[in-house]
Amino acid sequence: MFEDPAGPIERFEWGCYHINGEIHSEDGDGVGKDICIIDGEVSAWEAREGHRLTPKMVKIVLDKAISVLVIGNGVNGRIKVTGKTVKTLKHAGIETLIIERTPEACAVYNRLVREGETVALLAHGTC
Repeated sequence: MFEDPAGPIERFEWGCYHINGEIHSEDGDGVGKDICIIDGEVSAWEAREGHRLTPKMVKIVLDKAISVLVIGNGVNGRIKVTGKTVKTLKHAGIETLIIERTPEACAVYNRLVREGETVALLAHGTC
């Protein structure tokens, strides 16, 4: 689905990320299929549930010094971001919000990291 050997996200396919040489998947590898990357650190995106992205699901990035947030809304784009969530992110000082299907979100995240942006990624690895 997505491949970029230069990374930091080297590969993504349904429910499985290869990031900086580590695997994170729905099969129990690493942090799982829903991920958060802030300052290059990969963690589980535990707050994500259902297919509507609410403000409580993005709390993990609200107090971070990032100017861009990339959201991978699933392989098929099933996650919908509510208007209230967008307002919450803007109010927290996140200047740019990019919402893409997860494979495209991985590509955008990699590009922005290489460009030196202060960027975070929240990505859903399935649907």
